[in-house]
Amino acid sequence: MEECLRGNELAWAAVIDKYKNLVYSAPMKYRMSAEDAADIFQEVWIDLYSELKNLRRPGALGGWLIAVASHKCYQWKRRRARTIEHGMIPVDREPLAHGPLFLEWKEQAERTQILRNTVAQLPERCRRMFQLLFFRDPPLSYAEVAQQFGLAEGSIGFIRGRCLQRLREGLAREGF
Repeated sequence: MEECLRGNELAWAAVIDKYKNLVYSAPMKYRMSAEDAADIFQEVWIDLYSELKNLRRPGALGGWLIAVASHKCYQWKRRRARTIEHGMIPVDREPLAHGPLFLEWKEQAERTQILRNTVAQLPERCRRMFQLLFFRDPPLSYAEVAQQFGLAEGSIGFIRGRCLQRLREGLAREGF
């Protein structure tokens, strides 16, 4: 964060890249259009830039970003509701940014971010293995994964197991 305060553009890009999915999760929760979600995304980073010098614990950045993004989404929805004629379109009431539903969502978003960060720190081979086995729809078979890696099909389960063990260890270090 100190590099961001110094105006290091690469440091800013790294922070944004690390937390972009976390920040976008709030507008997705509110079912915003892509354009509105992009506006919220931009506003959150502007707020961070303004408040960066006041943040005391860099480890709490994820929680701060979630809270700010959620608050901005809630305010967006309230402004939008005021512009719609009463009775034409039903407007759901969203929980305030400190109610039990928000806290549950915040915890889930933080855990998701920890998982993303931990997977990103794994060796390329493990990240690629997870992508092929778990994030494809439909997932590839062991035979197809073996072909992609140029390995024997029987070795995929062993490599997958080692990668999962590394993931478990990384998550344990993060208190997941």
